[in-house]
Amino acid sequence: MIDLLLEPFAFDFMLRALVVAVASALVCALLSCWLVLIGWSLMGDAVSHAVLPGVVLAYILGVPFAVGAVVFGLLAVLLIGVVRDTSRIREDAVIGIVFTSLFALGIVLVSVTPSHVDLSHILFGNLLGVSRADVVQVSLLAGAVMAALLVKRRDLTLFAFDPVHAHAVGLSPRLLSALLLCLLALTAVAALQAVGVVLVVAMLIIPGAAAHLLTDSFPRMLLLASGISVAAAVLGICVSYWADASSGGTVVLAQSVMFALAYLFGPAHGLIPGMLRARRTTAAAL
Repeated sequence: MIDLLLEPFAFDFMLRALVVAVASALVCALLSCWLVLIGWSLMGDAVSHAVLPGVVLAYILGVPFAVGAVVFGLLAVLLIGVVRDTSRIREDAVIGIVFTSLFALGIVLVSVTPSHVDLSHILFGNLLGVSRADVVQVSLLAGAVMAALLVKRRDLTLFAFDPVHAHAVGLSPRLLSALLLCLLALTAVAALQAVGVVLVVAMLIIPGAAAHLLTDSFPRMLLLASGISVAAAVLGICVSYWADASSGGTVVLAQSVMFALAYLFGPAHGLIPGMLRARRTTAAAL
């Protein structure tokens, strides 16, 4: 059994995939806790889809895809902020307009680009085909985002829970919001190599949502989200090897299963424990 479990990691390409998956999963899990608390799930979806034209242009120009992805991720954040602040359109509508427009631009660019650009790798990732350069790139991006989150964690946490109080103590909610959006763009680029444009939003939301069901403590939420995300990454990589299935898809499916378990059986806010508590309370009252 031990040999069976360790068999996938006897290959260099599987080890590279594991490093990229764990690095992406860890940084996405940490950021997802703030996104869930602030209510920026749709923003994560917007940024992850908006990077598609940047990736395609990077392929066309022969530059690292991360360059184009970062540029268009930050462009999406800038456009959302400008349109939101200079019009009467609600933020959710602005997000929908910007990310669908940029995603459509990416699809058009793919359709007119020579066939050497593999659309499936852009949309769904190519985790088992990552190179050493990809490992370095993802590790550097993930490390930079995690370092920024570590340095500014107290300010970002106060902003997430009470932006009015954050402003009262001398912090700028606008600057903290901009910082978080920039980190979101960089994180989407880091995770893009692992699961592709379509599934990045799952890695940016599911770990934090699952951890939010398991605890009311934010520090424990960060630890639980990280553990859930990393465990799902390792499990997904192994399952994709044994089943010869999409590695990005299996990683996200593993996260989804863990969220379902937290939703059903979480001791603090799980559905089944809540029903049992309600039944006991009703029985006691009778």
